[in-house]
Amino acid sequence: MDSFHPSMAGVVHEAPGSTVRLRPVTEDDLAMLRRFAVEPGLVGLDWAGFQDAAAPARRFAEDGYLGEKVGGLIVQVEPPDVPVGFLSYLQRESGGRAPYWEIGIVLLPEWRGRGLGWRAQALLCDYLFSHTPTQRIQAGTHPENVAEQRSLEKAGFQLEGILRSCEFRAGAWRDGWLYSRLRDDPSPL
Repeated sequence: MDSFHPSMAGVVHEAPGSTVRLRPVTEDDLAMLRRFAVEPGLVGLDWAGFQDAAAPARRFAEDGYLGEKVGGLIVQVEPPDVPVGFLSYLQRESGGRAPYWEIGIVLLPEWRGRGLGWRAQALLCDYLFSHTPTQRIQAGTHPENVAEQRSLEKAGFQLEGILRSCEFRAGAWRDGWLYSRLRDDPSPL
């Protein structure tokens, strides 16, 4: 049976055959984060051109990616005890009074399609709802990213609507799909 429990080494979801762990970024993870910044296509449709490869180290030195309003955690799979991706969270405000979180995920290509993304995103939501008073967590994706749409839905998110021409990507303005999960929505874990 699946279980959710916090641990000294991270937040964990165990299922038959694998464990997904969210944990703080370490110096050893910076190589993967640099890859996300400089390898075309590694982040899929979210590729926005080359980014500063030294930025992950500067950010790690600043706060270890554990800022009060912006941060990130490593997605680790056990076995084989390896980092496979990165989850980000950013606090925003609606109407200046209602803080909410916006989350995003990137998994290394060889780890996609294994049911890890939805588990990691559901874990992050449970973590944020447990440790912050927020009522809402949202995530966006591309209309053509059917795998991420399914992942978000499995993680307890609901489609809210289409954001027209919200992103400039690959030489054109593109629509996005907005999903949300509220504190009162049931956790899938």
